[in-house]
Amino acid sequence: MKIAASTVVGGLDAEMDPRFGRCQYFVIVDSETMNFENLLNTSNSASSGAGIQAAQIVANKGVKLVLTGSIGPNASQVLSSSGIDVITGVSGTVRDAVERFKKGQFQTATSPTGSPTVPGVGRGYGMGLGRGGGRGMGRGYGRGFSLWQTQTPIIPPARSQTTPPTTSTQPKEVDVQTLKDRIKSLEEQIKEMKKLLDKK
Repeated sequence: MKIAASTVVGGLDAEMDPRFGRCQYFVIVDSETMNFENLLNTSNSASSGAGIQAAQIVANKGVKLVLTGSIGPNASQVLSSSGIDVITGVSGTVRDAVERFKKGQFQTATSPTGSPTVPGVGRGYGMGLGRGGGRGMGRGYGRGFSLWQTQTPIIPPARSQTTPPTTSTQPKEVDVQTLKDRIKSLEEQIKEMKKLLDKK
């Protein structure tokens, strides 16, 4: 397998460069024979798009895997569309990195379809920020409950068939009065909310 490693200088004993697009060299290694080729990264001084250009340079060499420290999403997508896997967070020398890969010490790489499996390489652009967007105003007005979350449900939940019904020790008149008080309080809260809506 042809492997491209981002490096500071050329050679198998060269230190890995943590940057992909701005590295000085790519060392292209045959993982079976350990024969290698030093490839100057001519895009490292580009004012913009260095990562994309570097990815194209590597793709043109027919590599199947890139070992690097970190990589941007655009460059990663170019490699992915070319069927090239990427492993990030790699340090040490090129020789060590390739040997670690051959021993299976790297957990995984991104798949050619672009499915992210390595931290820092994933291209999941979903902005799931979990804002909730709840508009509940919850104006309890000191009555022990709010409009959106009453502490005692007005309609009791259905009892399980296996649970015997419990007998309320509270007089029926008190239950009715409690319900009336809650209805009155809810009506007041609805009026307050209507006033707020009218102001907007």
